[in-house]
Amino acid sequence: MKTFLMTAAIAAAAIPATAQAQVAVADLQAAVQQSAAFQTATTQMRTTYKAQIDAFTTRQTALNGELQPLIAAFQEAQKKPGATEAALKPQFDAIQTKRTAIQQQLAPLYQPIARVQAYVEEQVVAKLDQATRAAMTKHQIKVLLRPDAAFAYEPTANLTTAVVTELNTLVPTASITPPAGWEPGQEVAGEPAAGTPAATPPAKPQPQGR
Repeated sequence: MKTFLMTAAIAAAAIPATAQAQVAVADLQAAVQQSAAFQTATTQMRTTYKAQIDAFTTRQTALNGELQPLIAAFQEAQKKPGATEAALKPQFDAIQTKRTAIQQQLAPLYQPIARVQAYVEEQVVAKLDQATRAAMTKHQIKVLLRPDAAFAYEPTANLTTAVVTELNTLVPTASITPPAGWEPGQEVAGEPAAGTPAATPPAKPQPQGR
């Protein structure tokens, strides 16, 4: 640990103070989710596609209800004296089989919702690189890191909010109606989808049992 800290200190000392001030962090996934276009479109989705979302949620709840007794029985069996991996395996396999069946049943219900989410997401992500570079230029940032790639940083070194501000200018709104035949990864509004990993919409239903 001392060696690591000493190495980090030497590395920091080797970077001029002006250069250190030009390094920042940003959570680009969070920036997409926090953008006004994404937030507004998500709200619109919950209204426009309420029937599909409700149907998915209702079916998911019912299927999870079928899975829970299997999990409870397995947990009880684990507590019994002399329980072994071999003895528990049939119950464990039954749970995994049930989970797979649940995923297969929910997938068709979830697919239309996921398609709309992906369309909204790609409209924002298509401008993410431009927004990030604009934020870096305005704040005189030369190097941008993911938050989890930085050992430590001050709140003022977080550029996420600045990226959100740029996204709000570049993508004020996002449509929740994909064109006929559109699939994730295709061009959005005449521009190729950005190569940045897609952000995961908050609190979206997951097509699997627990």
